[in-house]
Amino acid sequence: MAKPKKSLSPAPDPLSAARLPWHPPAPPLATALLISLAALLVRALVSVGPYSGQGAAPKFGDYEAQRHWMELILHLPSSEWYRNTSANDLAYWGLDYPPLSAYQSWIHARLINASLPDAVALQSSRGFESHESKLLMRWTVLSSDLMVFFPAALWFVWTYMKDGVGGGGKRRDGWMWLLALVLINPCLVLIDHGHFQYNCISLGLTLGAIAGVLSRNELVAAALFTLAINHKQMSMYFAPAFFGHLLGKCMKRKYPIVEIMKLGSVVLGTFALVWWPYLHSYEASIQVISRLAPFERGIYEDYVANFWCSTSVLIKWKRLFAIKPLKLMSLSATILAFLPSFLQQVKSPSNLGFLYSLLNSSFSFYLFSYQVHEKSILLPLLPASLLALHEPHLYGWFTYYALFSMYPLICRDQLLLQYMAVLGLFFLIYYAPGASYGKEVKISSATKAVLSLPLLCSILLHIVYLKIEPPKRYPFLFDALIMFICFSQFVILTLYTNYKQWRLDFQPRSVGRKKDL
Repeated sequence: MAKPKKSLSPAPDPLSAARLPWHPPAPPLATALLISLAALLVRALVSVGPYSGQGAAPKFGDYEAQRHWMELILHLPSSEWYRNTSANDLAYWGLDYPPLSAYQSWIHARLINASLPDAVALQSSRGFESHESKLLMRWTVLSSDLMVFFPAALWFVWTYMKDGVGGGGKRRDGWMWLLALVLINPCLVLIDHGHFQYNCISLGLTLGAIAGVLSRNELVAAALFTLAINHKQMSMYFAPAFFGHLLGKCMKRKYPIVEIMKLGSVVLGTFALVWWPYLHSYEASIQVISRLAPFERGIYEDYVANFWCSTSVLIKWKRLFAIKPLKLMSLSATILAFLPSFLQQVKSPSNLGFLYSLLNSSFSFYLFSYQVHEKSILLPLLPASLLALHEPHLYGWFTYYALFSMYPLICRDQLLLQYMAVLGLFFLIYYAPGASYGKEVKISSATKAVLSLPLLCSILLHIVYLKIEPPKRYPFLFDALIMFICFSQFVILTLYTNYKQWRLDFQPRSVGRKKDL
């Protein structure tokens, strides 16, 4: 019997096959749409509840601030938007966001004016509240979220999984879990759709810029992040991470100066486009800038869980120092805090390192910068959610304390039911069957014991805050205790994430930290 001829083609090499890059199929559109619809439904249900300052004359709250800006911007020329005039009393919710936020208010004002002109009538509409106006105002936030944050989240998740940032193996099927966590962020949902704000726009633009960086569309990323800064100046919390990562990339390319000039041109061009009505004179530009940096309010407001407020129990910063030295101290502390993360990305830029740097940079600003609000925790919470597949324990822990840090604000807004509902929904998703991405990591008994103490205290404080009156001598005792607990956890988290970012330099190159030059 004749022997069969040997094949001339070599046998497949399983090792070489394993080395081929893995490209996942596109996420099923139907599944992504279902997750998005569920996230939209959660927002709509939260929107049914009260809002900031509802019925609380004479200044009401953030809801009235947004409505008042629509009123002013609809009826006054752009030269008077940031200027104190007879028609624009800056003491009554004066506009203190960049021009892009003003343009957004103009668009929404036109839509509301077409249906309910009384809600945005000049001066006579102060404190205007009706069921119809509430529905229209809520709709402006829902539509903004749907048009900006949702597409950015889908783009990020697809890019994250496609380009291997999410690791491999067990994480390849985690895109649904990640998308659900990013879209159903309890803090963002409660602040935008309960309390009432438009953080979804600036955070959505930032998220789109992050996806642009990961997908190697740096010029698009530069334009989107510049728009985010021009919508809310707090987006500058992310600037060191973007600057350090993109600078590190440019320095490793063939023509670094050309690459830097291209990015700089996009940033300057976008700024010029947004600020065009105020570039005709130095005075007009300074008028806007002065409104964006309200130093006269002091180094902090309310009981925010950052360094200045938490340490003020022992060191009376506002009494001991004038505004000028406090500004310098705050600036120095913030730079020192984000500098290690910034330098790591300049030295060794990577996709995973960039996500850690975004978290570390924004945490630095939250903890040490001037005039921080409790709602600013939304900024470090965004990159934390993007790292959920890599750091599931960190994200779950951080989300809980971020939400707890806003508990007094939520109670003032009478959103306790919504608070418990979205927190419960978050943990249902987080502990969903099969969603064990990284949660199988063992935690020592000693670590569990250390982490359990503040957790038990926080659970107890949830009840105490509602049921027990604080001592008359210390009316804000429980607010301060909530602040201390959250601040301690935020310090631990930021030390840990800085360590994890620098640790990337000592690990072998892998899918998770591949260079993207």
